[in-house]
Amino acid sequence: MKLAIFASLLASISAFQVAPTVKPSTSLNALATKADLKALATASNPVLNYYDPLELATTTIYGETNEASIAWLRQAEIKHGRVAMAAFVGYCVQSNGIHFPGPQNMAGDISQFSGSPPEQWDALPDAAKWQIILFVGFLEWFSESAGTHYMRGGKPGEFPKFSEHKDLVPHPVPFNLFDPFGLSKGKSDAKKERGLVSEINNGRLAMIGIFGFMAEQKVDGAVPLLKGVVSHYDGEFMAPF
Repeated sequence: MKLAIFASLLASISAFQVAPTVKPSTSLNALATKADLKALATASNPVLNYYDPLELATTTIYGETNEASIAWLRQAEIKHGRVAMAAFVGYCVQSNGIHFPGPQNMAGDISQFSGSPPEQWDALPDAAKWQIILFVGFLEWFSESAGTHYMRGGKPGEFPKFSEHKDLVPHPVPFNLFDPFGLSKGKSDAKKERGLVSEINNGRLAMIGIFGFMAEQKVDGAVPLLKGVVSHYDGEFMAPF
């Protein structure tokens, strides 16, 4: 059943891929307008095209311009999509008992890896949870503080390089979080644009996927496809907040 669900999700991802004849506007690398969003919408989903029932593309936030507000929304979607993709894969891996080997605290305890992924999180010592939360908070602070801000003409979704901001991070960091394996090096602008659209689509699908797992764990039968596949969870997903 798990393999069938995973296969169906992979098929759904392929359905979200960009059509080869449609490309988003290159102006999306900086401050975008509503017209640029329409071009991106057509590239990401030629069937649905542009869809904005809440008219977010015409609003302004924090007293900023419309273009800066659009950049804020784009940054939020890309970031949450990436987190959701990591969460979805992590959920599938941890649900099958795969984790880092060896003890995970100074006491040598590994019992926290029993149960479903949220139960594994609940079993972690508070000190371990705070390490994770503070590290993520540091990454968030650095991405907002270094380089040209995405609301001021920077590229939404691009994580600054540590090596270029030694005033903020004086210690050497051996990799670039935006592209740690250099996969985009040497790629043409067209391929990079296509990759961005694919990332956005897959991130959207991952957000639906991880919330589907969470919904089924809290309300049995909420997601019929996952009924009997994921276990019920009596805890509180929002406890860390």
